Amino acid sequence: MNNSSSSRIEAELEALIASASPGSRLPSTRELTARHAVSPVTVQAALRSLAARGLIETRPGVGAFVSPDRAVAPRDYSWQTGVLGATGALTAETSAALRPTRTDAISLHSGYPDRTLLPERLVRSALTRAGRSDSALERPESAGSTALRAWFASELASQTPAHLTAPNAQDVLILPGSQLGLGVLFRNIAGPGGTLLIESPTYWGAILAARQVGVTLVPVPSGPDGPDLVALEQAFVETGARAFYAQPNFANPTGAQWSPATSARVLDIVQEHRAFLIEDDWAHDFGITTDAMPLATRDDSGHVVYLRSLTKSISPSIRVAAVIARGPLRYRLLANLQAQSMYVSGLLQAAALDVVTQPAWRTHQRSVRKQLRARRDLLIDAVSTHVPDATISAIPPGGLNLWVQVPDIVDLGQLTKDAEARGLVIANGDEWFPAEPAGRHLRLNFAGPDPAAYERAAILLHKSLAAQRDL
Repeated sequence: MNNSSSSRIEAELEALIASASPGSRLPSTRELTARHAVSPVTVQAALRSLAARGLIETRPGVGAFVSPDRAVAPRDYSWQTGVLGATGALTAETSAALRPTRTDAISLHSGYPDRTLLPERLVRSALTRAGRSDSALERPESAGSTALRAWFASELASQTPAHLTAPNAQDVLILPGSQLGLGVLFRNIAGPGGTLLIESPTYWGAILAARQVGVTLVPVPSGPDGPDLVALEQAFVETGARAFYAQPNFANPTGAQWSPATSARVLDIVQEHRAFLIEDDWAHDFGITTDAMPLATRDDSGHVVYLRSLTKSISPSIRVAAVIARGPLRYRLLANLQAQSMYVSGLLQAAALDVVTQPAWRTHQRSVRKQLRARRDLLIDAVSTHVPDATISAIPPGGLNLWVQVPDIVDLGQLTKDAEARGLVIANGDEWFPAEPAGRHLRLNFAGPDPAAYERAAILLHKSLAAQRDL
């Protein structure tokens, strides 16, 4: 099916609908097929889209008609307020990283890589093969397919020193995306009303997941080399927390990677306090100048709980992740996951395993590494050249983002609105702080579409910052 032809037909019919009266008949499928020299399937796709939006009604064997006007009366849902009660700290706001934007804007806000950085051919072929296999029809194991669990385990085992016991497939649980995994981990380790230590700044989705399960967050300041070790030790002593959530490799939003000394000391602190380190290795496949070195490879006593997702590196539609946990925690997590999601789609598991076991997967990873470096350096150069008010304190060795500081007097809410009005979409850095933000920051994604527009993006950002100074 030709998507552009379908969109063109849809646009033509929308114009007709706007000037027609309710109940008016639209051109037939045969007429539209002949007029646009397309197949009936393409025309039907346009009609289905319009019908789904409530603009037309289709009558089999008769035709398509402009939908009649319907009176929209206000509804009273006030009864739900008393039934549901207060929400606490939760809100219905969507993070800037997920917000849809107009197509003509320069997008530096997303948390996902552009489609050109995905292994599209591998994904399409893998989905086709998975659709023809038994995985498309059979119910998978609750813990996940044995082959995929073995692959995740082998990834860690390949980096585990010989004197430590490497993880195996039995230690792995497959998840429908890492976001669900965060909630399950926080609920089962910290518990509702419990305390969780967390890097600051850190992934906004982890902050949301913790609040959703009723966990109290205690921020630990973190910089280019990792968390403040004195502050981490003190937080464990003062709170008696059971766990520390962190991203040692290419942290979101800063792109920071812990130094070896910091990693070793954090592991010592966690073990000394008989606690867990929840290690979120979200950007394992996005190393630029260094490789990810998971702390989970240095621990075989069950203190490190390892979370890794393939969603960003393979495709946003392949929501497959894994948690590696040892001991009683693994069984507790499995029981909780069974209660929430039962199992992960076998078809998606098969497709994910197909992609990462193809020889072309490694070739793709090497290509992405080069592209990310070029994009990162291009955006750094653009910001450094055209935005004198912005400070990039550290060049990220991996990940997808630049963490940019702007003057403290900047109103970030107004800045993001002004920038979007000019055609630039950026992410307000306040979302990545579990408590009050330490300064004014922006997270700029260098893995988004159209890197040729980065220079213009920097110019627009400078204009928006200048507009605030003039107020």
